[in-house]
Amino acid sequence: MKFNVFTQMEYVVRSPGTLILNIHALRSPQQTVLNEEFTIEPYIKAEELMLALGENRLVRFEVAEPGTIKVTYKALVDNCYEIADYSRQEETMVAQLDVSVLPYLNPSRYCQSDKLYRLAHNLFGHITNPFEKVVALTNWIHSNVQYLSGYSNTQTSAFDTVTEQAGVCRDFAHLGIALCRALTIPARYFTGYAYHLKPADFHACFEAFLGGSWVLFDATQLVPLNGLVKIATGRDAADTAIANIFGDVTFTTMQVSCELAEEENFEPVYYKPDEFKGLSYL
Repeated sequence: MKFNVFTQMEYVVRSPGTLILNIHALRSPQQTVLNEEFTIEPYIKAEELMLALGENRLVRFEVAEPGTIKVTYKALVDNCYEIADYSRQEETMVAQLDVSVLPYLNPSRYCQSDKLYRLAHNLFGHITNPFEKVVALTNWIHSNVQYLSGYSNTQTSAFDTVTEQAGVCRDFAHLGIALCRALTIPARYFTGYAYHLKPADFHACFEAFLGGSWVLFDATQLVPLNGLVKIATGRDAADTAIANIFGDVTFTTMQVSCELAEEENFEPVYYKPDEFKGLSYL
């Protein structure tokens, strides 16, 4: 499935500083960047970085002079997904998990799974099928947490979201991750471009590690699961921030879009009740 993705951001620079942006579509065996263009106006030389943990394509550049800069990224991306049957899925013991997955079992800055252990087990501990368990907690979040644009801030954690019962996609994802980890299911944060998201913006959801694959879940239910272009994954939003700014640099405006390529026919995928079919971007 091919998508055209686009983002444009502007910053006001008051003194020399450094920006690290995380807006490039991820390159992977299952997601091919057919073409892309990244520009900074006025021109500044940038370098691309890859992190050891998670999946990220970072761009770092230094701004030496005060003024206004505009960053533009656009790409044509072809991604593929797999829908697998998890009706007979059994719990994977921690001793059998690959070492690369183990960091996604631990509490992290925004996902305090240790504080939500009792809640997770009281609500979902009786469910034996891991896929069904994650679907149940995802639906519980959707039913019990109100989506309110602009409600939370960069300090809001999964524990805060349970208490306040409101948040944005970032908070829905953090709560899903924390509940999964509390149930000994590895889970990680997913950020990307989203088709059919209104208003258009970057979107956050999460992946749970089931049956040897990372399976996608979105408690907001705002976009089709097969309408996402992956930018990055990590332990939580701290690992996948769209921008990290060092210096007296202020973000001012942003535009984001994700559109279907003209020749593509799109059939949206959502999880249906009593079905055990999960979607993975592999």
